[in-house]
Amino acid sequence: MKQVVQNYKSGELALLDVPVPRSKPGGVLVRSAYSLISTGTELMKVSEAGMSMLGKARSRPDQVAKVMQSVATNGVPATYRKVMGKLDSYTPLGYSLCGVVEQVGDGIDDVKVGDLVACAGNEHALHAELNWVPKNLYARVPDGLAPRHAAFGTVGSIAMQGVRRGEPQLGEVALVIGLGLIGQLVVQLLNASGVRVVGVDPDPARCELAERLGAATCGDPASAAVENAVAELTEGHGVDQVYLAAGGDSNQPVELAARLSRDRGRVVDIGKCRLDLPWNAYYEKELDVRFSRSYGPGRYDPAYELEGRDYPIGYVRWTERRNLACFLDLLARGRVDVEPLVSHTADFGDAVETYQRLKDGELKAVAVLFKYPEAEEEQAAGETGEAEAPAVSVAVPAAVSAVRRVGTGSTPARSAKASASVRLAFAGAGNYATSMLLPHLAQRDGVELSTVVTTTALSAANAQRKFGFAKATTDLDAVLDDPSIDAVFVVTRHSSHAELTRRALLAGKAVFVEKPLALTEDELTGVLTTVEESGNDRLQVGFNRRFAPLLQEAGKRFGVRSGPASVRYLVNAGRLDHGSWYLQQDSQGSRFAGEGGHFIDTASWLLDADPVSVYALTTPGNEDLQVVLGYPGGSTATISYVTTGPAGFPKETLDLVADGRALRLDDFVRASVYADGGAGGRKRWISSRLPKARDKGQRAQLDAFLDAVRTGGPMPVPLESLAATTAATLAVRTSLVGGVPVTLAVARTGTGTGTGTGAEAEAR
Repeated sequence: MKQVVQNYKSGELALLDVPVPRSKPGGVLVRSAYSLISTGTELMKVSEAGMSMLGKARSRPDQVAKVMQSVATNGVPATYRKVMGKLDSYTPLGYSLCGVVEQVGDGIDDVKVGDLVACAGNEHALHAELNWVPKNLYARVPDGLAPRHAAFGTVGSIAMQGVRRGEPQLGEVALVIGLGLIGQLVVQLLNASGVRVVGVDPDPARCELAERLGAATCGDPASAAVENAVAELTEGHGVDQVYLAAGGDSNQPVELAARLSRDRGRVVDIGKCRLDLPWNAYYEKELDVRFSRSYGPGRYDPAYELEGRDYPIGYVRWTERRNLACFLDLLARGRVDVEPLVSHTADFGDAVETYQRLKDGELKAVAVLFKYPEAEEEQAAGETGEAEAPAVSVAVPAAVSAVRRVGTGSTPARSAKASASVRLAFAGAGNYATSMLLPHLAQRDGVELSTVVTTTALSAANAQRKFGFAKATTDLDAVLDDPSIDAVFVVTRHSSHAELTRRALLAGKAVFVEKPLALTEDELTGVLTTVEESGNDRLQVGFNRRFAPLLQEAGKRFGVRSGPASVRYLVNAGRLDHGSWYLQQDSQGSRFAGEGGHFIDTASWLLDADPVSVYALTTPGNEDLQVVLGYPGGSTATISYVTTGPAGFPKETLDLVADGRALRLDDFVRASVYADGGAGGRKRWISSRLPKARDKGQRAQLDAFLDAVRTGGPMPVPLESLAATTAATLAVRTSLVGGVPVTLAVARTGTGTGTGTGAEAEAR
């Protein structure tokens, strides 16, 4: 199918061929009839993309700060790959459309195939021929309402939420600054609410249009006519509300708002304009400044938008979806008229030309619609569809030892590949995959990137373009059924790891799954049972730190120990950004469940043994954890996982002490080994590397995995160790809930520190 995209690095606009999505539970697949260009928001994004790198940085100082923090934490190369990966990717455009329901996912009973719906969301109502839309981001179009008018539903909801924030009352007077698309809708909504409106815009044509649509009077912001109209309508008191629907860098709108507001008036910011509030003016009138957040309550809440959890109407009267339905109702009853706002209707095939004309100023418009061709026959199932993230239940853990079932089944058969080339498929192409894994695999001798599967069509197309995948799709079954694919990388969100790993193992593939392997004991048991029943143990979990060159060298320098050891691992995890999917603990597990396996695996590698007990404590009111692991022979490891540390402090520091020797690793940049020398002297080894060369072992881990797939040899880490690390990670939650240590089964013991036993020693 076709989709409008833009490359934020180069500014290129394109009508791109992308895989067709398939309907998923909790939403509907919609074939677009009309989609609306937001001539404010979208053109601002298009303009930013055309700036130089310096201009982009100046326009987004918040993102520059994040980049600098990433440099301090991850080093220059990793940060550069991540930033350039984001910039040099196609991003979608659009967020407001109307279309016909083509497929209905499980759990949806309020619409049926063939219904006309209005859709919202900058990830779900895109300028594309087909979109998958979750339940709370669509509303059924009332009978008789034209699809081209229903396509205004999202921008209408934005205007409506802004008006609600102003709390207008009958007989009041409002000032609307900025008479673009949103401003024109605000004018009509206020007029329908019994509020008299004065409009402000430097464009005479927009002022004339607003007056035709119900404004009492409109004029240029510098015109005395505006102030005279306000004085006449309010008897000199000033307007009750001001709605800032303008954009740009001028501070004139907020200054005008203060001048024309009454005492204790309300100022509502809907657009994105400069807000240097003149203190005296706002203080003396005690003005109430409010922000309006997009379509309404529910926006940016994944539980509402993606999981379909509605807010009770008794507590939240107007949500995103209710605003959308309300606006459609006003359109259907003729209380709002959007037809006069439509300056141009373009065929969807002319999308790139239309954007260019808007950007160049050749096409001056308040609103522009894309009209889509009639539905064409669906492509073959093998070329379309979306890889569904399986629904995985998160159960309360039972005794962790119950899942330790490895080693009871038959030994899986291993066979070397006839060809030296390894064909890989990726399920998922998010930030980690595209910055830490795929750059090491693209253009690599002996590796063929066969197929990339993602849940969004555009991310698959981006990965195909950037890394050279032969195919891009949203259909996981097509990958698993392809006998030519040797290994599948599972790099999706945490909740899908265990089920996707099971499916890939059952399909006979070698599997590289990013941590965590499982979020519950039942999931872990399911993976291990699949290994036993299928005879396929070709599994590696992305515990890369044990492969870090600096840690490997330090382990060799430390040497083999004879007595018990103590490990102390401080992880300065930091706080997550608001909106991060890591915060979706109900569905994705806790932060420690997601990444704690990294640190447990590293300690177990150093001690060459699996933990036999886990005891965890948490700091009240935050996510700071102290995890104490017991190992055979009396060794212990303490992991301090903190989120409240300073951003400038190293993310990971590690100490190992045993037999009169000590190993110290500072954030994979510096390592030291101390040991007693003869006659009480001391000898010391120190190795360091520049922060830009920080290497946490991703490349070495991939080398070991590919070699195992190519030769049919043992996996880099024994399955017993992967299961033990996962079981210990799950036991942290069990210990926190019960307040007592959790005992684990013993899997293996060793002499410690970089020597390894069995298959692990062979892999290293």
